[in-house]
Formats: sequence, C-alpha cells, structure tokens
Amino acid sequence: MAAQYAISGTTAKGIASSVEQVVAEGGLGPGEALPPVRRLADELGVGAGTVATAYKELRQRGIVVTRGRGGTVVAQAPAVGARRPPRVPQGVRDLAGGHPDPAFLPVLLPPERVDPVNGSHRASPRLAGLEELARAWFARDGVPDGQVTFAHGALDCMARLLSVELKPGDTVAVEDPGFHHLLDLVPALGLRMASVAVDDEGIRPEALRGALRAGARALVCSPRGQSPMGGCFSAERRAELLEVLGAYPEVLVVEDDHNAEIAGAASYALASGGLARWAQVRTVSKHLGIDLRWAALACDATTLARHEGRMLLTSGWVSHVLQETVERTMSDAGTRVLVGRAELAYTERRDALVRELGVHGIGAHGASGLNVWVPVRDESAVVNGLRSRGWWVAAGARFRIATPTAVRITTATLEAADAVRLASDFAGVLGESEATYGG
Repeated sequence: MAAQYAISGTTAKGIASSVEQVVAEGGLGPGEALPPVRRLADELGVGAGTVATAYKELRQRGIVVTRGRGGTVVAQAPAVGARRPPRVPQGVRDLAGGHPDPAFLPVLLPPERVDPVNGSHRASPRLAGLEELARAWFARDGVPDGQVTFAHGALDCMARLLSVELKPGDTVAVEDPGFHHLLDLVPALGLRMASVAVDDEGIRPEALRGALRAGARALVCSPRGQSPMGGCFSAERRAELLEVLGAYPEVLVVEDDHNAEIAGAASYALASGGLARWAQVRTVSKHLGIDLRWAALACDATTLARHEGRMLLTSGWVSHVLQETVERTMSDAGTRVLVGRAELAYTERRDALVRELGVHGIGAHGASGLNVWVPVRDESAVVNGLRSRGWWVAAGARFRIATPTAVRITTATLEAADAVRLASDFAGVLGESEATYGG
C-alpha cells in the first residue's frame, strides 16, 4: 500500500477505484500529483503496465490529467464527488461569479395550475408555442431554424452532442482562455482538448487551423459574449473561420450563444455559414434567470437525430411546466423591455471598467458580454491584493490551458463610480506586486 497517497489495489480497476475514492474524499486535491507510474507499481507490487492502465482509465473519466514531464495530476474539477464553487469571503464585493445583475432579471411567470399528465410527453416533447418562439429567436440572427429542439441547459446539450458524436480519446477544439465548466466537461467525457487561442474577435483562424490539422473532430466556441475574454466575431473574422472550416466538412461546430440577448454585440454566427455539421445552443439563464434550466438547439439534420435519439433514451423531454414558464416569460412585453435595458447597462458597465483601467495604463479585454479579462503577471498576488481592498475577482487559471496569466472580473453589477474605484485599487495592487516581486 502507498501510505502517502492511501492508494491500494492489485489490478488496474482496483487502483483506479482507490484513486477515485481518495480524490472524492479530498485526500488529493485539484492539481496535486499522483505517484509516478513505476514508483507506485513498486510500492503496490504490480507491473508498471497495470498502473499505466489505471491512470489511463482515470484520464478517460476526467479525474486526472497528464501534463507531460509534470506527471499525472488531479483535474481542476475532477468528475467525482460533490464539488461546489469556492465560498466568497465575507465583507468583499463579489465580481468573480459571472452572474447577471438580479435587478435586470424578471419575475418568472409559471402556469397558474398544472394538470396531471396522462402517460408521458415522449410523443410531443416540445410545446408548439415555445418551439415557434425558439425558431424566431434563431431566425432573427440568420441562424437556420429548420431543425430545432430543446435541452436542459447549455452544458447538458453540449455534453450530449459531444458524447454521441465522438468516442473517448477523440479531440475537441476549445477556446483558450475559455468557459471553465466546458474545460472540465470535455475531459470528464473522456475526450482530449486542443486549445485554440482567442482575441477580441473570438477564436483566431491560424490557431483553429492548427487544432484541426492535429485531428480535432469537433469545435466548441462562442460567437459573442465569450467567457472569460469577451470576444465577439466580426464579419471579417467569421469569413476567415468559415474558410478554415471549409477544408474540414466532417468536423462538428458547436456554437454556445448563451449571451444572445445581452452580449451587446451583433451576431456573426458560423451556424449561418452553410456548414455541413453545425449546432448553435442558446439559453435564457443570463437574461431570464438561473432557475430556467432550458436551452434551445438549432442544428443540421444529422446532429438533431443523434441528439434526439440520446435524449429519448435518457431524460426523454424537458419539463413542460418549465417550457411553459419560459414561453410565458419570453413573451411578456415587460420582460422584453427589461432585457433591453439590461443589455445597455451591461455594455456601459463593461466599457466603463475597460476605460478606467486604461486610464491607469492597464490593458484589458471586454468587447462583449458580462466580463472583463485583465492580463497580469501574478494571478494570486492580484486576487489576494484586491481581496484586501474589498474586491473578489476570479483567478484566470481556471479558464486557461496554455494562454498567459490573467484575472476575470464580472462587471454586471459594477456601476461607473465603482469602476473608477476598482481601477484605482487594481493599479495600487499592481504597484505593490511589482515592489514585492521586483517588477
């Protein structure tokens, strides 16, 4: 038995189960290293191949990742155990969560009564009224609306799309920096990630070309409101990306347009570019509320059939009570006015922080969406320094694969006057960091 790590077992399955238990119980945390293969094999009295097979199984299940010479370490969000986001310290302003301003979220409008259901909804999984609204929502931005269906949120939808399209070991091209939950989900599905660099116009064509040449079979990206960097496709960038993708017609392109109503940017979707395999996912949690775990999916016919087939075998359908609540809330005139005000406010608040940081000579990114991405040399120093001044921001490590260090600041609730104070505090923290670490 390897006492230091509490790992036991004489078979690959037994060793993998032991490691999983240790991780679930907190004995090994995110980023902590497992023993080298040969050392653990010697300690357990098994062959090195047995340990290597155990580690491979753990990688495929999203519990560990391999970092070349850095060895095998526990994933940042291992797909085991009941993990929760870190608690916000008392007495600080929370700008880390990526959440909308509650002042711009409507009161939800559920049905007044819910009659008993005779049987199931498998034969009619979508309410006709909500499906019509969803088609109009996509069509408004030029996304083909001939094939539309529903899911239980964006990540639920993307997990299903990737799991039916790919097999363990296949590669998915993802944004870097990118949505941290997606970066956790992909390895949890047993898939590999190819990082694609991002700038203010979204994914970069040359980076995408490199990932596709390396064998990526799917791409997941955001056309606007990208998290965490805020990039949004321009017409020119969209054309460049479509040219790259044209050489790889078999690749499934999944667009996550979760900020469609409040991104503060026009839609230049890849989904409207005539791709053979494509899907666009839209949700309402950012502009109608987090309790509405509903997503609309527009896609090509093959992708729809695969998604629907797996959906019918699992949850079957999205709750009709939920669907009716979404339909009533989306159709409400007052809600539409409130969402319009929200988009304007989020744009003003995001722009204000970028501008005020610029006054202090601090470069930042935030072309659309709810967040501002600020490159820094030392994430921990900035996060802790701002915490001491009453601000709680997110370290960039959870969003990055290979891109440089930074912090993410959610500006949804940050009024202009607050932006002035935060920028000043940010400059002060950077000055302290340079004095401490020698510039």
